[in-house]
Amino acid sequence: MPLLDETLGIGELARLTGVPVRTIRFYCDEGIVDSVRSTGGHRRFDQVAVERLGLVRRLRRLGLGLPSIRQVLAGERSVAEVVAAERAVLDVRLADLAWRRASLRAVEEAGPADRAARLELLAAMEGGGAARDALIDFWRRAMVAPVSEAMLTAFVAIAVPEPPADPTPPQVVAFAELFALAGDRELSRGLLARARAGAALIADEDELVSGIGEACALAQPLVRAGEPPRVGPALDRFVAAHASVRGDRDTPKFRGRLLAYVAVDRDRRMRRYWRLVAEAGGDPVTVGLSYLWLTDSLERSAAGLGDAAGAC
Repeated sequence: MPLLDETLGIGELARLTGVPVRTIRFYCDEGIVDSVRSTGGHRRFDQVAVERLGLVRRLRRLGLGLPSIRQVLAGERSVAEVVAAERAVLDVRLADLAWRRASLRAVEEAGPADRAARLELLAAMEGGGAARDALIDFWRRAMVAPVSEAMLTAFVAIAVPEPPADPTPPQVVAFAELFALAGDRELSRGLLARARAGAALIADEDELVSGIGEACALAQPLVRAGEPPRVGPALDRFVAAHASVRGDRDTPKFRGRLLAYVAVDRDRRMRRYWRLVAEAGGDPVTVGLSYLWLTDSLERSAAGLGDAAGAC
């Protein structure tokens, strides 16, 4: 215990640290700063209290709460740990504010005739995180055949865009439209029916997804160059991936059956979905758009092959 003549009074401590007397009393009552009592009952503080109060003052100015400060003073957490945790909380708040700001701008920038519909669309979605969760659930419901966790993660990375930390108004609107599509029960039923039909025919779902991914990679440069859908190596790989997991081979009849199988993917709502993914993610040529290019190429191929077969 320090000698009283080596201690400071509360007024001296306040002047030395810049912390008001009332606040120092509060910290004492909360057990954050220790003091001793003089014979007259007045609080006295040693040098440790000065250093402790200085640290408390600096952390408070950074916005840290007393629970976190107590943990630092007790040695339970380091300054770096509590500062990092506080920053993470602020990141979430800033992202939320950025999303709200972009949403308000999106409503503000809508034309008078569209403003009410835009407001309703955006109000139905709580935020980018909620939209992303809904989209992941949308795709989980559409899957029947077992898929490895790694493959599911890879598919989600393609089909579900990450909400940007600082979105533009068009990106917020794109996420809101995606959220609305995820709630379309008719679309969900169509995807689920296709998945159930495929579950009885497809031997290895992971192999199929991998093969389709390779076909999309071949198609992407063509899509980026603005090439129209057409036959070629990309489409051949797409068809081969489907034929392989079905124990079938690439024939005109198979391409016709495959076109019927992917009909739901060519639905106007799914076309809109993949275009919205591109808008939301800021990438003009996504895997989803490459997939649409392949299904359109399949339609042209099946029609052409059918004409050729009829001529024979």
